Amino acid sequence: MKRKLLSVLCAVALSACSLDPAYQRPAAPVSAAWPAGDAYQTRASTGASAAQPASSASPSGAAPFAADIGWRDFFKDARLQKLIALALDNNRDLRVAALQVAEYEAQYRITRAALAPTVDAGGSLTNTRSSGVVSRSSSVSVGTTSWEIDFFGRLRSLKQQALENYLSTQASRTSTQLTLVADVATDYLQLLSDEALLKISTDTAKANQSTYDLTVSMMKIGSSSLQDVREAQTSLASARASVASYTRAVAQDRNNLSAEIGCPLPDDLGEGPTLLDSDSMFAEVDAGVPSDLLARRPDIIEAEHTLKGANANIGAARAAFFPKIELTATAGTASTSLSQLFKAGTGAWTFAPSITMPIFDYGSNKASLDVAKIEKDIDVADYEKAIQTAFKEVANALAGRATYVDQVQADHDYVTSAQDYYDLAQARYQTGTDSFLTLLTAQRTLYTAQEQLVTDQLAKLSNQVTLYKVLGGGWSEASHAAQDAAGHETLTAR
Repeated sequence: MKRKLLSVLCAVALSACSLDPAYQRPAAPVSAAWPAGDAYQTRASTGASAAQPASSASPSGAAPFAADIGWRDFFKDARLQKLIALALDNNRDLRVAALQVAEYEAQYRITRAALAPTVDAGGSLTNTRSSGVVSRSSSVSVGTTSWEIDFFGRLRSLKQQALENYLSTQASRTSTQLTLVADVATDYLQLLSDEALLKISTDTAKANQSTYDLTVSMMKIGSSSLQDVREAQTSLASARASVASYTRAVAQDRNNLSAEIGCPLPDDLGEGPTLLDSDSMFAEVDAGVPSDLLARRPDIIEAEHTLKGANANIGAARAAFFPKIELTATAGTASTSLSQLFKAGTGAWTFAPSITMPIFDYGSNKASLDVAKIEKDIDVADYEKAIQTAFKEVANALAGRATYVDQVQADHDYVTSAQDYYDLAQARYQTGTDSFLTLLTAQRTLYTAQEQLVTDQLAKLSNQVTLYKVLGGGWSEASHAAQDAAGHETLTAR
């Protein structure tokens, strides 16, 4: 009978059902396709009458999805690759994120260990004296202390919650890496931009210096007025101020980049490309469809693991309404004499199961269950918000990818026209055909056009980095086949 009862108890323990609610992924509260319209079409290369969607710029299947492209393959500039590698090795925020992953993995192992009994070995030797009589006792035992038999799945629910928390933290670490890679690239582009603007300002200051010297010479022979000299002097002072401003900006950009990578900038970084000739800095990517984000974007994966953890917490809260069964058992030897401890007849054992049944708790368990359900509802809202945020970010980046092509092309045309205007005005001024005001206007127009081109080129390239990031790219070094960005689901089999 005892053996049958023990077999029944073991069978019940092994087949105990979980009280976790059946998990169902909430429906994505966004459209099944990206927005369409004029903002998502480019006309720079085909003309206004032959507009094509930006996503159709390359043949179908030619551009892989962003999350499948390693950052070394997306960022083609060798200097930028070196900076990103340094940041991944030295950035403190990423290091903290990795340590947090290790911490939650250890917490998961602690929670998982609670499912198995803890076996301890112990021994004691006691000497007492009472009424002039000395008595001695000794014992050696092996046993388990307060092992909770998980009939109703409370510990398994807590284990599942700990696992989901770990996976959520791992996805958060991946998200931190994506942000870091994108930030390093953006800071690098800002440095290139300010270096280009510094060169333009320096060249403009030299041109203004030449114009000023020419105007002074012409005034001496009566071909120019004092007003022309003062206007040339004003333009020269403005150009010098711009040189000082961009010199400061370049120094600050280098400081920002150094802080981002977590170490000083390498001395052998070498020369980089200019923003005016940098269309080949990045690989082409495909935006895919919104549903791809659910499996590729780490912040959405993080939110879903958090939601699954809240779902498991409901099971643990439900299990609190049922009895808690604990078992304490030991086996060993006990004797009044140490020399007799392991001889026949000194065996000793204890078997002490206990059961705790909640009866009156003044609504504590009910309140705990309500809290668990409310927390899940909050996590559902957070998950849906993460999807909506991702959809918005990708849609905005897609609108930028198309419109920046047209904008930068128009800037190129503006610079070309402004350069022709300046060359013509300078030649006509030197021959006395046009006034100095015309030359001055041409100089300012050219500088404005060049500055606008660099600014918009920076915005275009930064938008490409943003698109790569918001599509979930940058979490791996090399390109590979599509897979879950968290990449650690095998732990669920433990």
